[in-house]
Parts: sequence; structure tokens; C-alpha cells
Amino acid sequence: MTSPHTDTELIEQARAWAAEDPDEQTRAELDAVVAAAERGEETDLADRFAGTLEFGTAGLRGALGAGPNRMNRVVVTRAAAGLAAYLKDTGHSGGSVVIGFDARYNSDVFARDTAEIMTGAGFKALVMPRTLPTPLLAFAIRELGCAAGVMVTASHNPPQDNGYKVYLGDGSQIVPPADSEIADRIAAVGPLAGLPRGDAGKVVGEEIVDRYLDTVAELAEDGPRDLRVVYTPLHGVGGTTVAQVLETAGFDAPHVVEQQEHPDPDFPTVAFPNPEEPGAMDLAMALAAEKKADFVVANDPDADRCAVAVPDAHGWRMLRGDEVGALLAHHLIARGRTGTYANSIVSSSLLGKMAAAAGQPHEETLTGFKWIGRVEGLAFGYEEALGYCCDPEHVKDKDGVSALLLVCELAAQAKADGRGLTDILDDIAHQHGLHATDQLSVRFDDLSDIPATMDRLRSTPPTSLGGLAVEKVEDLSEGTETLPPTDGLRYSLAEGARVIVRPSGTEPKVKCYLEVVIPVDEDVDAARISAAGRLDAITADLRTTAFGG
Repeated sequence: MTSPHTDTELIEQARAWAAEDPDEQTRAELDAVVAAAERGEETDLADRFAGTLEFGTAGLRGALGAGPNRMNRVVVTRAAAGLAAYLKDTGHSGGSVVIGFDARYNSDVFARDTAEIMTGAGFKALVMPRTLPTPLLAFAIRELGCAAGVMVTASHNPPQDNGYKVYLGDGSQIVPPADSEIADRIAAVGPLAGLPRGDAGKVVGEEIVDRYLDTVAELAEDGPRDLRVVYTPLHGVGGTTVAQVLETAGFDAPHVVEQQEHPDPDFPTVAFPNPEEPGAMDLAMALAAEKKADFVVANDPDADRCAVAVPDAHGWRMLRGDEVGALLAHHLIARGRTGTYANSIVSSSLLGKMAAAAGQPHEETLTGFKWIGRVEGLAFGYEEALGYCCDPEHVKDKDGVSALLLVCELAAQAKADGRGLTDILDDIAHQHGLHATDQLSVRFDDLSDIPATMDRLRSTPPTSLGGLAVEKVEDLSEGTETLPPTDGLRYSLAEGARVIVRPSGTEPKVKCYLEVVIPVDEDVDAARISAAGRLDAITADLRTTAFGG
């Protein structure tokens, strides 16, 4: 918070910002903060001007508000101008840029600003016709032959946030060095008054939506369609798209959680609009119990992720992202999908074994679909955080709509055979061993403690975790034969267990990704109990070894 003795330079910086801000609301917001600071009250003025919201491989993401360290029209306009300069410098002058937006606060405004800057810079701005899922924007980039794409979304972040995701013409998210090269051009943007602004671009017709819907629906082959599904879009933009895809593919309409059916930027029924968060799926699972559903599916607010919950002996349980990834891989392998099966380094090692058994290549990538989507000859890719790329020919990014459809297809076939999704997971465990994963996240109040923790683990790695010897330590910051450098450590333990430790890219946390592998003879449940015990023991040791308890 700003002290009662706010310096004059900060006040002047804020006034200069407000004078340039084209948005009446954020100008008034900043004027009120400045006035409070001048009265000697504590404010967040210093934080608003503590540097500029950083443009990286995820584009921009942050809290809405006035100031360079927030998401607002000034920051977005500069980002658009920097992107336009980068595209010009890389030989794309006069090309098309397609712009999509979700239903969060100001998403449509930021999309319009981007379009005006692009047309002012001589590009053709193509604006999606309405609030639509992120994977539809990724589809449109390639379908329309664009030089780049922008999606205004903060995905599953809290309601106060928004974001700005950038794709290049291949339909993949940006990776280094493009991110830093765009960031350099954003930093070089002069006064906003000097930026030429054109019109708001051309609105793309609904036919692009229809082409996407048809393309996704065609992924489903002929087969059983008897399935009782509960679905929630978690107040996001996936609802209409999912309903149309399921109908086109021949499924009955799902039972939709009424309280979460329509887009709502306040996300009133969830503390955090992420299906992985505790409580986010409670309403869906309650409706599933009432309707005696076969299973539950959900999207996050921009519908690029897919979550699944299934009934078990104790009620309903969420499948882990690794379990859904294994189910989708199993389904596509059984259908004869050839090519490279890929997953991020923090996802389960199971996919590699499944691919090998099917005679298909496998590749590990760094975390994020900006890497997975670039795998040569990709057949299927996933990461444990509920992201799945099931149709890389058309969408080189995670797509919660196509993943949802294929899970429904697999579940319908299983139901016709008198089985469920958990039975298929048991089959996979019998063939390859039970691969059980878990995650430990530790939040830090002092950000300097994060690199200090990583340094300590590098200099003094554990020799055992959970009673399993640490057989190999890899410092991922040095890179490997197949991976570029990234800040992380990988511990290979006895009996196929593994731990990866890395700082979060979006939160003040260090995350640990755990995996144990238990051979299965007859009783999968016994293997699950054994795996849970091992994961608990590894977690306890990590807390002590890495984080001091």
C-alpha cells in the first residue's frame, strides 16, 4: 500500500497516465486513488505503478483497473500496437488478424481497441461475431488464413481479472523469442495520441462458428449415443457451443446446471471459476445425483479445458487431468489415430507407455500448449491441468469442446458394453500399471523465497522421498537432450516414481508434481490404496525437505 507520504513523482506519473487514458471509468478510478493518496490515506497507487504488466508467452493477464500494472484500455492498446509492429517487422504487413473475446468485463472493449489499432496499422481486423470459446478463435486463425490471432480472456482466473492471449499464423500460442520481441515493441510504443486508429474491423459471419461446430462434430464416429450427461459451462461461454456440437453428433441434450448456464463475469456460484478448485463442481454433481446421470462434464469459462466427474462407491469424484488424458489417448489409439502422442513434463508418464504399446511415437514438452501444439506430427496432446488437443489438424491448442465430445463418445460405447469410464481406467492400469499422480502447491508471501527455495534444492537435493531412493536428479534449467531450459527440477525415484518441482508461471507458488507407479496383478483397488499411501509419504517428505515443514 502507498504510505501517507506518497511522493510527488508518483502522483505526477498517475496524473499523466489518467490524461492519456481513453476510458472514463478507469480515469475516474485513478483520480479517486490519487485524491485519497494526497489526503494521506493508504492506497494501492504504488502497486498500480510498480512496473508494467509483463507480456510473456501467455500474453497479458492481470487484474482490471487503472495503471500500467493492471489490465485496461491503455495497456491493451499498447499491446496491440506492439503486436502490429512485430507483425510488420516479420513480413506480415497488410495481413489479417482475427480477434475473439469472452464474456468477462471489458473483453469486448479490449477486442474493439485491438481491431482499431490493427486497422490503423494497415492490417485487416476480423472480429468474432460474439462471445465464443478460445478454441474457436484458434480454429479461425488457420481457417481464415490469418497472420495472427488475439483472444481476450483470462480463462479460469478470478472475476476481477482479464487477459490477452496472442497466437501466430500457425494457430499456436507464441513462444520465445516471439514473446520478448513483441514485448520490446510494446515498450517502444510512444504516446497513444500518436497511434493511428482505424475502424473497428469486419465482423466475421456466423459461418465460421458453423464450420467449427461441424469440424468438431465430425470427430465422433458412428456408434452408441445412449448417455445421460450433466454439463456446466461454469458461467462461461461454452454452453451454446457444446449443446450444438452434441446435438450435431447425435447425442441427447445434456442436463445443464441452471445456475451456471449463462455467461456471467461475476461467476456468482463459485469462489474460483476453475473446475479443478474445491466446490466448483458441487452444483453439477448434485444435479447428476438427482438425474442419475452417467457422468458429469464441465468446461472452464473460455471452454478450452474439460473436466469429468464419475460416480463411484462413495458418490461422485473428479477424474484427474491425467486420467482424462489416458482415457482420450486410449480412445484415439483404439480408433487407429497415428502420429505423435505428446504431454507436458509435469503430466503422467503413462501416455508414453500407451503410445509405445501402440507403436506410436511419444514426446514430452515443457508445460503449456504453446509447446504441445508445435510437436511435429501431433496426433494427440494433453497436460494434467485439464487441457487436451484432440484435433491438432484444425486446432493447435487445447480444446474443451472436442475433448468433451470424445469423452461422451467413449462413455456411450462403454455404457453400451455395460461398463463405465472407471472400468476403462482399470483396463489401462492392468496393462501398464497404476499410474497415480498428485500435486503439492506451496504459496509464498515473499516472492524472493521462491528462487531461494529452488537454489536450496539444487545445492542440496533429497536422497530419498517417501521411502523411495532418489536415483537421478535433473536440473531442468540446464535443458535436456529433448527439452529447452526451464526453471525446474526432476527427481527420478525408485520403482518408477517421479517428482518435478517448479515455480508457478502465474501465481506466487512452487508446485510439486508427484507420480508413483504400482504394478497391478488382480486388484486395482489394492493398488490404488498402495499408491495413495506412497503419494502421502512423498508429500510429507517434500514438505519437510523442500519447504521446512
